[in-house]
Amino acid sequence: MKFLDQAKIYVRSGDGGDGVTAFRREKYVEFGGPDGGNGGRGGDIIFEAVPNLNTLIDFRYTQHFRARKGGNGAGSDRTGAASPPVVIKVPIGTQIMDDDRETLLADLDEAGKRVTLCRGGDGGFGNANYKSSTNRAPRRSDKGWPGEERWVWLRLKLIADVGLVGLPNAGKSTFLSVVSAARPKIADYPFTTLHPQLGVVRLSMTEEFVVADIPGLIEGAHEGTGLGDRFLGHVERCAVLLHLIDGAAGNVVDTWRTIRHELAAYGGGLAEKPEIIALNKNDAMTPREASARRAALQKASGAPVLLISAATRQGVPELLRLLQDTVTAKRRDADTQS
Repeated sequence: MKFLDQAKIYVRSGDGGDGVTAFRREKYVEFGGPDGGNGGRGGDIIFEAVPNLNTLIDFRYTQHFRARKGGNGAGSDRTGAASPPVVIKVPIGTQIMDDDRETLLADLDEAGKRVTLCRGGDGGFGNANYKSSTNRAPRRSDKGWPGEERWVWLRLKLIADVGLVGLPNAGKSTFLSVVSAARPKIADYPFTTLHPQLGVVRLSMTEEFVVADIPGLIEGAHEGTGLGDRFLGHVERCAVLLHLIDGAAGNVVDTWRTIRHELAAYGGGLAEKPEIIALNKNDAMTPREASARRAALQKASGAPVLLISAATRQGVPELLRLLQDTVTAKRRDADTQS
């Protein structure tokens, strides 16, 4: 299935049904009178987050959603039928943005969460509604109220606990394939990862967390260089960032600063998130190189730096334990605040 995390769609709720002008005429009823019913309510446009979707690919082929008009009223004080709502199902983590792509209308970040984006129009009154002691035979009836319409942008931000960031070829896809059942594309050239990947890491029967791997960043990504920074939105909800650095490539401090600059330029609170640094490809460095580069990186960043090798799993269990403890602490803090 092709991954799609942005889509523009048109939504329109249903118009209200029309009220009618009608009078009661029966053979053995001496006095008739107005009995025109009201119109029914138009259908709403509702968005719902469901757990069995992970992409917006359906909205590439269906971009217009319209609810039906409410039924018209009828004689004998019969009210028109209300139209059913149109429920649009989206993946968990979908944000609904206005057409300007800046105004947030709704954030569906939990399974089952619903939002009514466009309300259906109310039905018009029939002439029975205007009957009074001074107006015994009103001939007034109203049209239904129009529904609402708008163009909106859907933006998917994956729900993950750990965000995996780094330069291309830092070993992020290899790491994800080793610690989870995910099978991302792995090759010896840059930008093998073209869209985000999710993997579930299970340390025990009761401990697990979700890792999100996004395409590699390079210098100038916030200006559109390489694949740009459009995929950074998928790690905005993460509790902690795992910064994977290719230790065998050298210049590890410059590499760290490059990614940190891109995170700060993107915004979204990424630069303030807790960061754990993993110096990858330890099997390709001498002990002296590994020790010196780790010390330099720790001094520059002030964050925990672990030596690992995703290919040989050296240091991986210790890193996973640190990530799990960090995620668990963040979850505990979130539960306390709520």
